[in-house]
Amino acid sequence: MAGDADSGGLPGGEAAEEMGMGGEEERVATLLGIAEECDTEEELRLLLRGNPHPFLPCDRMTIAQGVLKAIHVRKMVEAGCRVKIWIDDWSAFLNNKLGGDMEKIQTVGRYMIEVWKSIGINHDGVEFLCSSAEINSRADEYWPRVMGISTHRKIGVVRELRECKKPTAQFFNPCMQCAGIFFLEADICQMGMDQHEVNKLATTYSDNRQEKKPIILSHYLLPGLKGQNKMSASDPASAIFMDDEKAEIDLKIKQAFCPPKIVKGNPCIEYIKYIIFPWFGKFEVVRKAKNGGNKTFMSVEELVMDYESGSLHPADVKPALKEAINQILKPVREHFENNKEAKFLRDTVKGYSEVNSE
Repeated sequence: MAGDADSGGLPGGEAAEEMGMGGEEERVATLLGIAEECDTEEELRLLLRGNPHPFLPCDRMTIAQGVLKAIHVRKMVEAGCRVKIWIDDWSAFLNNKLGGDMEKIQTVGRYMIEVWKSIGINHDGVEFLCSSAEINSRADEYWPRVMGISTHRKIGVVRELRECKKPTAQFFNPCMQCAGIFFLEADICQMGMDQHEVNKLATTYSDNRQEKKPIILSHYLLPGLKGQNKMSASDPASAIFMDDEKAEIDLKIKQAFCPPKIVKGNPCIEYIKYIIFPWFGKFEVVRKAKNGGNKTFMSVEELVMDYESGSLHPADVKPALKEAINQILKPVREHFENNKEAKFLRDTVKGYSEVNSE
């Protein structure tokens, strides 16, 4: 399992440098490139002299969980990490996803793995694990840990949940998510900025027990296309899904919030910064000569400067963004059209979504 230095995976320290993974500073920079926030950078440096095993939880399959996940995993593997992606079917059950139907939830989990593999998360050193199967196989390790962690959550949270008439599971789930970090013996826990409560619980728990503290790399949350702070699968018009058809993506981006000369809070600029540049290393704009002609941007800074000046217009940005995202997702579409099992999973999951939206 994760954390066992003799269990294989990608090496750290001098062995990583011998394999062309770069020196310590380069590897630290690669991992910090994922993070909007890192609570213990110095501990990260110390860890990379050893053999890190990140923990990656998952969620519904928008491009935030698909493309961004692929970018983050690639960087982690480049930095010498071995990655475990946790398909947390029990958390989905506790949150009453798909009506708490575990068979449907696990079908979605298999679908997610197909999506990730089709977008390129099939490197050596990457492993997909289903939480219910792993926990059931080592229940004697997992549940005592959950009980211990639960003593570190303040009772006030329980009162709030009772007053809101939410299920007790809403209180218990963070304790289980936190326990998963230690259950996997994860050295690095890479989650979104919205998982701050779980991250804080993990660090508090390890401090109180004088136990090895997981390093938290919290990544940026992509905004919704309408300008919301976070892309949400519950608003299909504001989210791009990994299995969206080209026409759907074109329409969503065409209707996206993209105010001229304003970068802050502009989802189109954010997608270019966090998806297009990391994926391609550039952003290509095709336009008529009278509008400035074609231009290839090689840095976010250059793009921002042109956009804020008005020399780069939303009418330039949106077609180029549509083209780039469709290019990234083309292998996913092809996989789900050509692979019989993948196509079955996609159609089944789409059927679940249609029922839930009624």
